[in-house]
Amino acid sequence: MKDYYSDLHIHIGRTMTGKPVKITGAKSLTFTNIIEHARNEKGLNMIGIIDCHSPEVILEIAQLMETGDVIEHQDGGLQYGDLTIIPGSELEIYDENCQGPIHVLCYFPNLMIMREFSQWLSNHLKNITLSSQRIYASGRELQSKVKELGGLFIPAHVFTPFKSLYGKGVHRSLEEVFDKNQIDAIELGLSADTAMADQIQELHKYSFITNSDAHSLKKIAREYHVLQMAEPSFLELEKALKGEEGRRIKANYGLDPLLGKYHQTVCSQCFAPFDPNHNECINCGSTKYIKGVADRIAELKTASESPNNRPPYVHQVPLEFISGLGPKMLQKLLDHFGTEMAILHEVPIEKLSEIIPAKTAELIVKAREGKLSLTAGGGGKYGKIAD
Repeated sequence: MKDYYSDLHIHIGRTMTGKPVKITGAKSLTFTNIIEHARNEKGLNMIGIIDCHSPEVILEIAQLMETGDVIEHQDGGLQYGDLTIIPGSELEIYDENCQGPIHVLCYFPNLMIMREFSQWLSNHLKNITLSSQRIYASGRELQSKVKELGGLFIPAHVFTPFKSLYGKGVHRSLEEVFDKNQIDAIELGLSADTAMADQIQELHKYSFITNSDAHSLKKIAREYHVLQMAEPSFLELEKALKGEEGRRIKANYGLDPLLGKYHQTVCSQCFAPFDPNHNECINCGSTKYIKGVADRIAELKTASESPNNRPPYVHQVPLEFISGLGPKMLQKLLDHFGTEMAILHEVPIEKLSEIIPAKTAELIVKAREGKLSLTAGGGGKYGKIAD
């Protein structure tokens, strides 16, 4: 078994002809740019690109396969050199039985099945070309179709306010919306970690994954996980999510929840911390607030500790959060050490200090070890490093 760095939630901003896919995504986020950046600069081994249902994206993948730049693995997944791409789709559920919107992730083993899923979706979406569209089908209907096609189904960023199962403040259980037996894993989101999520008993049976939900190239791998598998393929990923035959999720690497945009409850007007037990914001007097993930999980709490087999969740700060580490300095590090994964995990402080100021090198190592002081984020604003 080997360890593979994986980020399974990356958006496409534009097609190869410049048409929008994820409207809020960067224009540089084309399929080709993503796979090049993820492999050559981030140092990832497996990625999930979750807007592959868009017909022009399918066409771009097909062209890369025709030239031989991308090939299909016999056990599923698209190979770009030593990077494996898992094609997928993020969709929004909102029907008469589900007070959504709730986002979910669907993944498939090859381009032929992705194309078949796209054709099915075209009868259930208003605009098949765009990302994260509302699907006119129930959660269970979508799950059945994904499983019929041999795919994987994962509820997305499950605690995030506005567009997740628990975060909406309406649903208290997975089975209110989904078939619990057709869920392959749970995506935590930027404002929660394993210890927080395991306060909900029904989640104990699922693997947790952390992903970037990247809307730009630099956001790729701001959160990621390590998969222990025989090789990077769709079949091996499925086994790792289920913990079968020695395959497993070895660790999750994510933001300390304090850095997440929705960790604490804040006033919706001035974004000061808000105590829901009080009638108004002590800073501006507003009575409106955005409930944070920490408070929402406290409402849902049904368990006190994690299962014994739960892999570690390592609090790690992405390089872009490091004070003083601008684009030019980061490029110097990449020129010397290859990829961000190498900088974050492997390069000793002595080597870092030969390339960049010692103070910045120390911050990188503190970030690696989870020793930075943080202030909490909320209401859509990230937390900050206090060092």
